[in-house]
Amino acid sequence: MKILVCVTSVPDTTTKIAFTDNNTKLNKAGVTFITGPYDDYALARAVELKEKTGATITVLNVGEADSEPVIRKCLAIGADDAIRINAEPTDAYFVAEQIAAIAKENSYDLILMGRESIDYNGGQVHGIVGEMLGIPSISPVMLLDLDGDTAKITREIEGGKESLEAKLPLVLGCQEPIAEWKIPNMRGIMTARTKPLKVVEPTGTDKLTTVASYELPAPRGAVKMIPADSAETLIQLLHTEAKVI
Repeated sequence: MKILVCVTSVPDTTTKIAFTDNNTKLNKAGVTFITGPYDDYALARAVELKEKTGATITVLNVGEADSEPVIRKCLAIGADDAIRINAEPTDAYFVAEQIAAIAKENSYDLILMGRESIDYNGGQVHGIVGEMLGIPSISPVMLLDLDGDTAKITREIEGGKESLEAKLPLVLGCQEPIAEWKIPNMRGIMTARTKPLKVVEPTGTDKLTTVASYELPAPRGAVKMIPADSAETLIQLLHTEAKVI
């Protein structure tokens, strides 16, 4: 079995965000990048399936050279090889097109990725990839087991959960609790240095969107402290200022 795990390189959640080029680009200076948290779950489940079935895992990232430390970490966790599409991943359709092109060349049985990236939060790529490849796409997947060429899946739906079965090949967008995050050990870190990482140029159409500008959220307002015995004042402020009652 061949598994393709698509990962994103995103700013650490504690990063202080700033923009450059007239607020059209993220200022990467001093920013720590990590694997997208939902992608971590996808990779962790792929490693578990590898241990169970003897599958091979290829990690795919659409990103520039600064994403390679993230890719190497994925190799250290248990992926066998990696591919980096040398392009900035700013457009969901463009990213999906790159993934689909690689998948068509290599005929993967299972394509796993996070339910969404935490920088754009679009949640679109897995569905577009499935459409481009003409295979089912399911998200968000919370549980995944394999029985031969059949995937047994539980996904989150509005108000509950849904259990599904589908034949491989599939594209799945993953989330917790599909697996526990894995931390690379020293042996994995050492072997990751020698695992193949292939860099290829992008293919297909040009990016279909451009950024007009980014804006930071409005700063938080000052906190008003109301004495515990001033319930009337609190109610009045909630009505006239906060406008929540």
